[in-house]
This record gives sequence, C-alpha cells and structure tokens, in this order.
Amino acid sequence: MKNLFLAIIALSIYSCTSKPQTAAAPPAPSLPVATIVTGTDTTYQEYPASIEGTVNVEVRPQVSGALDKVFVDEGAYVNAGQPLFKINEQPYRAALNNAIASEHAAEGAAANAELEIDKLTPLVQNKVVSEYQLKTANAAYAIAIANIEQAKANVSTANINLGYTLIKAPVNGYIGRLLKKRGSLVAPADADALTQLSDVHNVHVYFSLSENDFVNFKEQYPGETLKDKLKRLPSVALLLPDNTVYTKQGKIDMIDGQFDKTTGAITLRASFDNPQGLLRSGNTGKIRLGLQHKDALIVPQSATVEMQDKVFVFAVADSNKVKKQPITIIGKSGSNYLVKEGIKAGDEVVLSGIDHLQEGTVIHPEKAADKLAKN
Repeated sequence: MKNLFLAIIALSIYSCTSKPQTAAAPPAPSLPVATIVTGTDTTYQEYPASIEGTVNVEVRPQVSGALDKVFVDEGAYVNAGQPLFKINEQPYRAALNNAIASEHAAEGAAANAELEIDKLTPLVQNKVVSEYQLKTANAAYAIAIANIEQAKANVSTANINLGYTLIKAPVNGYIGRLLKKRGSLVAPADADALTQLSDVHNVHVYFSLSENDFVNFKEQYPGETLKDKLKRLPSVALLLPDNTVYTKQGKIDMIDGQFDKTTGAITLRASFDNPQGLLRSGNTGKIRLGLQHKDALIVPQSATVEMQDKVFVFAVADSNKVKKQPITIIGKSGSNYLVKEGIKAGDEVVLSGIDHLQEGTVIHPEKAADKLAKN
C-alpha cells in the first residue's frame, strides 16, 4: 500500500513539472524572385476620335425651283465638275431673255441719245439753239450708257442664275445621303442640304486632350515650341471601333489655338492616307499615342498587388524578409508596368505567390532569372 501511495505521488509530481513539447515552426515558403533592371519600352495612351474627309462639303442649291433631275446615286464617287442635280431652268431662261431684251432697249436708247447730240452740236455752234439743250442731250446719253451697263449686269446675273440650275460637284469625293428627290422644291434657305460630298483620299482624325494630358504632352515630347514638337512627333495609330488597328500610320499636324471653355480640352488633328476609301466621314475610333521611355524600371504586372488605389510590390530585404513597397507607375507595356519610383535597379521582388504574403514574412527566394528583363 505504501508503495502504491509513493507511485501516485511521483506521478503527480511528474505531471506538474513536465512541459508540453513546442510545435516546430513551418518552413519558409519558396517563392520566385527576380532582380529589377532598367530598359527601354513604349507606353500607349488612347483617346476617342472622330474622322472627317479632308474636304467635307454640303451641296446646296443657289437658286430656288423644282428639282428636275438627279444624276447620281447615294455613295457614288464623283469628280469635280460632274453634274449632280438639275433644277427647272425655264423661269431663269425667261429671266435671261428678258434681261437681254432690256439690254437691247438700253442700247437703242443710247443710240437715240447719240443722234440727238449729233443733231444739236452744229445748231449750238451756229447759235441756233442754246448750249443748255446740248448739255441736256449729253446727260441723257450718259444715262443711256449707264442703262446699258446695268442691262449687261442683269444679263450676267441672269446667266449666272441659269447656270446655277445645274448643280455640279465642287470637289472629288463620295456622295452622301440624297435628302431631296426628283420633283422636290429646293431653295438656298433650306435647313437640309441636298447632300454632302466628302473627299476621303486623306482623312483628318480629331481628338482632344485634357489640360493635364496636354501639359504631359508638351513635357514628354522633344522640341522647344509646339511647332517644333509637331515636326518631331512619332507616327500615331488609329484604332477602329472593332479594336483593329488601321493599316496606315498617321501624323499629328495641328493643335487647336485654344481650349474649349465647355469641356476644358484642346483639339488635335492627325492626318491619315486612305487610298482604298476604307475610312469615311463620320467614322469614329481612337488615336493611340506612343511614348518611348528610356531607362525605365520594368516590373511584371503579375508581381504587383493593388490596394486602395495604390500598387505595391513585395521587395526582398535583409534576412530574406519581404517588404511591402508602394510604387509609382508611369505606364503599361504589354504585361509589364513601367515604374517611376518606389524601387530601384538591383532590388529583388517576389514574382508570384504574393496574395497571402504579409509584411516581414521570411521567404526562401528562388531565382526565376538572373535579371528581370523586358518581355
């Protein structure tokens, strides 16, 4: 019994004095890291744009009347001087005939006034009649000559109006919608034009920059003046509505003289060749501006995490501890970010597996590559 009592006491003492065994710490996670280097890359910015032909004119009548003939169809290509419409010319031909008759009458009156002068001149010389009558005859002749000039001007006006009844294409280009059909009454004051005519062998693409973008634009591109910058600007690309890139490159050749007070933006124009007529007035798209960055820090987008409108990377610090580092991005190229500050060349960053990393976590770095280079 005594032995049993001693055994119980010994077991109790052992239970009180023994400590639980501490669990082993988990191993440091192995994560791929790479060294940041600098490189040259290009970033792109896109701006909504509208397209117009280099010549985009409204075709309107210059005289009133009934539309007798329509010589073209919608969408047709026409050459400058080609007939498009014909307005009933009868009232204008009658006006021309009346003007011609008035001119003949004025010429007859002038001839009669000249005869009166011829009759009175010797009579005045012989003092048969007073000189006043000759002066009156000369004045009447001057009025008759002026009436001839006025009649000729009326004939010229009537001829012009008659010519306006045949409406011709002012430039080469494509016909738009025909808003008036044969038999319609047309007039110069009509709200709608007969049609629009667009020369789209070359097109102008207009886009706008905000004040901030315009400041960046002036700072990023070389040149002392805006005119100088325009000469040195690289070519720009046009993205069509289906996000395909137009086959021809364009050139920015105009910056508006002032900002729009309503939108606070300034308009720029890029010109594109359009030999196949694929672009038409009224098309829309996007202008893509490219900017080359030299000695930019390149970081894969997959190596970053975004929190509260800031972008972070996990840099490897002393003792392989990671540090959550905010970075400033100046652009994106493919799957890479171009970084302005927050890291420097030679820093090591974690490339993947960063979703659950915490500040100060110790990792086992695995070199994914000798250096992080541009893709």
